[in-house]
Amino acid sequence: MSNHLTRKTIVKRLHAERDAGRNIYDALCGSGITAKMAARAGADMITTHILAYFRMQGLSSMAGYLPIADANAITLELGERSLLNVIDDCPVIAGILCADPTRDMNRFVDRLAAAGYHGVMNCPTVALIDGKFRSDLEETGTGYAREIEVLGYASSRGLFTKAFCTTPEETLAMAEAGVDNLIIHFGNSSGGTIGSETVMNYDEAAQRVAACTSVLDGKYADRIITCHGGSIETPGHFEDFINLAPRLDGYVGGSSAERFPIEDSVTAVTKAFKAVKVR
Repeated sequence: MSNHLTRKTIVKRLHAERDAGRNIYDALCGSGITAKMAARAGADMITTHILAYFRMQGLSSMAGYLPIADANAITLELGERSLLNVIDDCPVIAGILCADPTRDMNRFVDRLAAAGYHGVMNCPTVALIDGKFRSDLEETGTGYAREIEVLGYASSRGLFTKAFCTTPEETLAMAEAGVDNLIIHFGNSSGGTIGSETVMNYDEAAQRVAACTSVLDGKYADRIITCHGGSIETPGHFEDFINLAPRLDGYVGGSSAERFPIEDSVTAVTKAFKAVKVR
């Protein structure tokens, strides 16, 4: 655990990467080994949450949106027993269900900090939910407004904060709450064995980035802006996309950070071993 990685230190590091013309890479990891190797390879942040946990069990990360597990308990245990003890000198961020009505979330944020997490983010987020269900969540106090409140509290406690955002309104509200890193979310990825069939294309994603970042000009122009999901599945994809969305400072990898590489490498090595002739 790296206690010297304060919010101020993390923000300074990220700004240094941006100022040097290097993109910021944030790896969303659901296991100790993927987190450990991503950090060793130079990831600027490691983040974990229930979606990453299910992804590493061979399931769709969307399982994290179903009422089949305690999202916040899983994040706490992943940090305490699988990630924080194998990562050195790299910020580790807790993705939490901010709208959890069964907890005092301010106290839970303090508990995450005591466990060694350097920051928090809103994952799972209701930003990816729409329609009647979304309006019902908002009307009953378990909506995006609660995510803003919890991340605002974490920021006031000196923790690094980052937030998934899908609209200009969400982006501006998180910036006003003091969130350090705003992540423009494009929805699910399509690659690998369990990806979605329908994903946001480059043009739509670039339009979302432009709309969400336009509200930050001036007062919040210093915020770190990254993106996640959609059609961006490889480093080459991100290299192409950054030309369409130059305001971005970096990329947040989920399936692209661990599921795709594991699906490819395990398949390849298994086939190679099976190809060895013994007689």
